[in-house]
Amino acid sequence: QVQLVESGGGLVQAGASLRLTCAASGRTASGYAMGWFRQAPGKEREFVATISWSGTFTYYTDSVKGRFTIARSNAMNTAYLQMNSLKPEDTAVYYCAARQGTVPASNVNEYAYWGQGTQVTVSS
Repeated sequence: QVQLVESGGGLVQAGASLRLTCAASGRTASGYAMGWFRQAPGKEREFVATISWSGTFTYYTDSVKGRFTIARSNAMNTAYLQMNSLKPEDTAVYYCAARQGTVPASNVNEYAYWGQGTQVTVSS
């Protein structure tokens, strides 16, 4: 079992930056890929970014490319999502997720472990 706790959300104006943090605990010694997803009111949970166990491979949804950066520190059992140039359409609850194995994935169904989410609100 892997437990995940997100932090770093908040209310910001358009153009601002936020850094989300995901702290992992439990059986973190095994290799696992991590991802960030988000869910806006009335919408399905959608993929934002994913990173391999080694940190070598990262993938992003098109709408955040060039603005968001996913990173991880295996020594700290932590993943990050740096969000720059935020837009009102980025407003959502952001979830951290982990999946067994080293290969990153963008499908929500590929992740077994989820955090409780952190709210990000971007005002115009």
